[in-house]
Amino acid sequence: MQIGMIGLGKMGLNLVKNMIRNGNEVVAFDLNPESVELAVAAGATGATSNADLVSKLNGPRTVWIMVPAGAPTDSTVSDMVSLLSEGDYLIDGGNSFYEDSIRHGKLAAEEGINFFDCGTSGGMNGALNAGNFMIGGPSAEKFEHLKPLYEGIAEKDGYLYTGKVGSGHFLKMVHNGIEYGMMGAIGEGFDVLENSQFDYNNEAVAKVWNHGSVVRGWLMELAEEAFSKDDKLSAIAGVMHSSGEGKWTVQEALKENVATPVITASLYERYASMTDDSFTGKVVSALRNGFGGHAMDMKK
Repeated sequence: MQIGMIGLGKMGLNLVKNMIRNGNEVVAFDLNPESVELAVAAGATGATSNADLVSKLNGPRTVWIMVPAGAPTDSTVSDMVSLLSEGDYLIDGGNSFYEDSIRHGKLAAEEGINFFDCGTSGGMNGALNAGNFMIGGPSAEKFEHLKPLYEGIAEKDGYLYTGKVGSGHFLKMVHNGIEYGMMGAIGEGFDVLENSQFDYNNEAVAKVWNHGSVVRGWLMELAEEAFSKDDKLSAIAGVMHSSGEGKWTVQEALKENVATPVITASLYERYASMTDDSFTGKVVSALRNGFGGHAMDMKK
C-alpha cells in the first residue's frame, strides 16, 4: 500500500525501511532535510512539507505520524486534519498520552478521517525488522484497511487491534510501566552481585541467565551485549532517564485504585538516580540505550 511517513528519527526512518522492504510505497517528510535524503536513499519519495506529502498520496490516503508526543504531535495532527479528506487514515505511532489520542480521534472524526493510535514497541531493531504494535481506532472494520501494512512490518502475532481510540496508547503506556519494573529488577540484581563477596563476570552471568532460565529474554540479551563492551559499565553514569509513560501508568493506577508497587518503586528509583549514582542505574541506562537508542549520561 501507499503510505506517508511524517517524522524520520531513529524509529521513523527504520519504519520507512521496513515498510519499503515489505512492498509498500512510502512518501516521507521530516523537518530535517538530511533525514528526508536518508529516506529517499532507502527508496522513499521525498516531500518538502506536510502539504506536499499529502499531495503525493492517492486516496484513500494513509499518513503515519512518528514525532515526539505533546505539542509536536498536537500540531501535526491538527495540520493533517486540515489537509486530509473524509475516508482518509491517520496513524499516530508515537508515545502519546492516551487522553491526547482520544482528543485527536474526536478531532479527526469531525472531518470523517479515520484516526488510529498505535503504540509501537520493539525498539529501533523492531522498527527496522519486525515490530510490535498495539492499535486503537474507530472500528475493527476500518482497521481491515490497515491490516496488510501491519502484517508485513510486525513480528508474527506482533500486532493487535485493541478497540476504540485511545486503547492502543493506553496499552503501550502500561507496557512501558511493566518495562520500568523489569529493567529496575535486572539492574538491582546485578547491583547485588557487584557488591557481593564474589567475583562475577557480568557478561557471563547475563549469558547464562539468557539460556534456559526463568529470567531469559531480550533485556537480558541487551545486558549481555552492554557488559561485553565494559563489564563494569564504568564509563556510564548511573542516571536513569524516563520518557513519562511510567509516570502516566502510576497516575492511572492511582485513579483506578490499583496497587502497582513494583512499577511505582521503579519510577521513584529513576527520579532518585538523577542525584544518586548506582550500578542499578548504569545497567538500566545501558538497557534503554540498547533497545531504544536513548541517550546515556557518561562519566565526566
